[in-house]
Amino acid sequence: MNKKSFTLQELAEFTGSDLIGDPNYCITNVESLELAEGTDASFLSKPLSGFRGYEKAMLKSKAGVVFISTADGLPPDRQFLVNGDPSSAFQKTAEAFYGTQQEFTGFSDIHPTAVIHPTAKVGRGCTIGPFAVIDKDVKIGDETTVSSGCYIGPSVQIGSNCLLHPRVTLRERCVLGNRVILQPGVVIGACGFGYVTDKTGRHTKLNQLGSVIIDDDVEIGANSTIDRSRFKNTQIGRGTKIDNLVQIGHGAIIGEDNIIVSQTGIAGSAKTGSRVTIAAQAGVAGHLQIADNVVVAGRGGVTKSLMKAGVYGGMPARSIDEHNRSTVHFLNLSTYAKKLKELEKRIEKLES
Repeated sequence: MNKKSFTLQELAEFTGSDLIGDPNYCITNVESLELAEGTDASFLSKPLSGFRGYEKAMLKSKAGVVFISTADGLPPDRQFLVNGDPSSAFQKTAEAFYGTQQEFTGFSDIHPTAVIHPTAKVGRGCTIGPFAVIDKDVKIGDETTVSSGCYIGPSVQIGSNCLLHPRVTLRERCVLGNRVILQPGVVIGACGFGYVTDKTGRHTKLNQLGSVIIDDDVEIGANSTIDRSRFKNTQIGRGTKIDNLVQIGHGAIIGEDNIIVSQTGIAGSAKTGSRVTIAAQAGVAGHLQIADNVVVAGRGGVTKSLMKAGVYGGMPARSIDEHNRSTVHFLNLSTYAKKLKELEKRIEKLES
């Protein structure tokens, strides 16, 4: 449906939105609120109340139209497309301008510099990029792309319609489901951090003989690592999305539809339920469990199992309300100390 311009009426019909503005007004591009000009469409995904920074950006924006979730409290003399899911409506608009397929590589089929073991089986319609290495007994499903410089180890199984960006490493016996996306530099199946220390303090490596299993529709961000364990599998559940620079330890089991944000570390044998969100720079200690629908705030430290849905924060992680109260008290310590000194002086005078 790629076009160079749309009227607001066309966008309203295409995205299922209610139009506030001139139906004949033309939009030629999409852009952020801060950078948008008069012929650009933008969006505000948050409600107006409670997100003043977003609201200010919207009010200052020069965008020709803004996708927004509600018609309540909108400023006059501006144009809006009201949609219950403004982010998705905006995405449809962006794809209408630019298409749905991003050009990940200019290569197609199997590049002559790729090294493919004779026992490997590559499905129909696959792209194997320059200098990729496909080791023995690998199985790759149809329409999968293995980009330049990837290494696929022995007996790895990869499903259909997967996308492996450059320099991905899949070590031996790892399994990917269908429609898995691995961003550049991802390492799947490296050895877990396991050693035996003798009486003299010397460390002997434990062989990590397990595997990593990644279910359908998982995406893993750049330079993230997921380790194999000594004997059992590390597992990533269907639909889970993992950001850049995340470390998941050996034997961990990550549930379905999790969101794990950058620089998070999850130690070995930890287990999360479904729809868990772990925000940036958080940490989860080993062998713990996290229940369904838990949110761990940024830099939260999970040191004991969280068995009840809710939002947790702080180190150690506790309910977000308790964490916020503790933070307020901490920020006021100097005030409390000053008051205590004043009280001590008053007590001294009373006792003298």
